[in-house]
Order: sequence, then C-alpha cells, then structure tokens
Amino acid sequence: MDSVRIDKFLWAIRVFKTRSDATEACKGNKVTIGGAAVKPSREVKEGDVISVRKGAVQYSYRTVALLEKRVGAKEVEKYALNITPQSELDKLNAPVETFFIRRDRGTGRPTKKERRQMDSIYTSFFTDEEE
Repeated sequence: MDSVRIDKFLWAIRVFKTRSDATEACKGNKVTIGGAAVKPSREVKEGDVISVRKGAVQYSYRTVALLEKRVGAKEVEKYALNITPQSELDKLNAPVETFFIRRDRGTGRPTKKERRQMDSIYTSFFTDEEE
C-alpha cells in the first residue's frame, strides 16, 4: 500500500469518531499537510506531517505506517506519532472565564436601569482582570 485517503487515515487512527467527521474537517480547511489545506481525497504517504485543528488546538501527527481499517487505541502509535507541541496541548487545560449575573425567576426582562447596572458590573469585572 503506497497511499491512503486522508479522511480514511484520520478516521482509522482515531482522530475523528466517524469518517464523515473527517471528511467535513477536510472540506472546512481544518486539515493540512505541509501547511496546505487538503481535500478528503488527498493521498497520505509515510512520513507526511498532518495538522488538524479541533477547537482551539492544532494537533500534529507524523505518519509512520499506512492503514485503511480502524485500529484499537493502543495500536495507533504504530501508525502515527502525535507530535503536537506542549503549548498547544496546554490550551486544553486553560481556564474558561465566564461571567453570569443571577436574576430571580419570573422577574421578566431587565428594565433600562437594571440593564445599565448589569453592564457596569460586567465592564468593571473585565477591565479589572486585564490590568
């Protein structure tokens, strides 16, 4: 086997749950080989570096061997090496800042005065954080 379709390979090494998810990622320019966006039919060869954007993280894989059928999670290392830099993996554990103002149920929509108060609390919270 000289080459395999990129969507089939990404599904086989368990980057995506379904092959159609891998195809959609390719169509959405979330998969690149050598810095160039690829179509789902692009052939992968041994030694290629594949980059996949999933959410905020850009994963990188180097192909070691080719396969067409899905394998168990323990066997993935035989076919692809995860060469994602630690700085990208740290994005998974980054705290997500959320801000929620609680209002009693059944009070309806806020009045203009309440809205201004909520906006001032919101802006003071985020301007203090950045300084």
